Amino acid sequence: GALLLFLFSLGHALEHMAMDRARKAIEALADLAPKTAVVQRDGAEIEVRVEELRRGDRVIVKPGQRIPADGQVAAGNSAVDQAPVTGESMPVDKQPGDKVFAGTVNGEGVLTVEVTKLAQESTLARMVTMVAEAQTQKSPTQRFTDRFERVFVPAVLVGTALLIALPPLLGFPFAESFYRAMAVLVAASPCALAIATPSAVLSGVARAARGGVLIKGGAHLENLGVLTAIAFDKTGTLTVGKPEVTDVVAVGGSEDELLKIAAAVESRSAHPLAQAVVTEAKRRGLSWGEAGEVEAVTGKGLRAEFDGKRVSIGNVKLFEGEAIPEAILQQTERLGSEGKSLMLVQTDGQFLGVVALADTPREGVRQVLERLHQTGIRKTIMLTGDNERVGRAIADAVGLDEVQAGLLPEDKVAAMEELGQRYGQVAMVGDGVNDAPAMARATVGIAMGGAGTDVALETADVALMADDLSKLPFAVALSRASRRIIRQNLYVSLGVVALLIPATLSGWAGIGLAVLIHEGSTVVVVINALRLLGYQASEQ
Repeated sequence: GALLLFLFSLGHALEHMAMDRARKAIEALADLAPKTAVVQRDGAEIEVRVEELRRGDRVIVKPGQRIPADGQVAAGNSAVDQAPVTGESMPVDKQPGDKVFAGTVNGEGVLTVEVTKLAQESTLARMVTMVAEAQTQKSPTQRFTDRFERVFVPAVLVGTALLIALPPLLGFPFAESFYRAMAVLVAASPCALAIATPSAVLSGVARAARGGVLIKGGAHLENLGVLTAIAFDKTGTLTVGKPEVTDVVAVGGSEDELLKIAAAVESRSAHPLAQAVVTEAKRRGLSWGEAGEVEAVTGKGLRAEFDGKRVSIGNVKLFEGEAIPEAILQQTERLGSEGKSLMLVQTDGQFLGVVALADTPREGVRQVLERLHQTGIRKTIMLTGDNERVGRAIADAVGLDEVQAGLLPEDKVAAMEELGQRYGQVAMVGDGVNDAPAMARATVGIAMGGAGTDVALETADVALMADDLSKLPFAVALSRASRRIIRQNLYVSLGVVALLIPATLSGWAGIGLAVLIHEGSTVVVVINALRLLGYQASEQ
């Protein structure tokens, strides 16, 4: 009896120690936010508890301190380490107007941050809540083990009762039949089976959160690991989400002169393409005077006076009826075939050249897609509302397998259904707003930039907290590793039960050995699950 008590106690103590380690990994997220903040009130700086901060308060964050609340930089410049929330490896430069998050670490400069969210509403607080809730959501494997236990446990209890009652009726000693029945009861107790999946899910979700990926439950953790295809929205997901100048082709004069004239006229317009031209000119260090008498031709371009000349800038439609030089036509055909928006520049009837703009691919997207293929994703697909030519140009630039263009939001839902029939398990990656219907139809909906948008956090099954795709291969590989560990745990727990029941029935194993193996298997599955807490992206 003393031996049994010791073995049971030791086993449970080791289990609690191991599970506590997993829980502490989640609690560590909550501890990232500081407890107090220095706030400017009534012309003085006072220290208050973070819970007492109000919207509109201005807090002072000194170098090396953690930012106490979600907010917007009101003054100061600094690099902020956002790894605790978004998983980004490099600090992000912040200047007035930029968003900052509670729990992130300020760099060298002093920042004044205007609070926009209360303590309990911060991105970090909601992450902690969602990670805690994720533990309670059962994965498909856990639902299977629950169903199995509902049948198995009563069957074991009935079998144990029969094992106590029947052998004495057939002449066996009662003491021996009772002892064997107790040994079988210990052997068949499915403790390892009950904890095999929850411990792996807990560890996997906690590790993902530490890496800047919010997974909202065991079901989504497992589903991420069985994906065969991933569909992506284009604008803002695969691309930057705003146009940039990609080519400046001058056929008369220099590129800088062409761009300076274009920027002088376009600076009078608020159109995104116009602003992109101005941004590129400033990047090149160009300066220009003000254009006068600007005339906007809807859907075509602008006409204006600049430097004593009549300037026209716009697409080919603006110059209908005019003789466009062959050199310009060749450039418009070449650049147009790449899916770019074009601005032809003309002064006093003479064409100077072409400025080409496009929504450019995010940096590193090609490498992300290559890593996804390495993790076992067979197909990557673009679903875009843009036209086929633009979609195909981006797809070719980043290495996507398939493009479906010209889709409305409801068309994307139909496309997801068709992809599901073709490939089985398909995820949808988008911004969590206009892609929400398609994400809901997907096996897993994955939102970009969860740290910046409430909608992304609410609508998606998985949120990449940083506004980039680099964490997606990590999330998929971690999920595959979690599935492997869950399967290993099931094999161990079911294998031990299958081995011990006949061993105790036949008398080969007594209660002491049964307890030792039973508790040992429970500790083994928990420790195996804890390996996920140390998972590294390189392991994929």
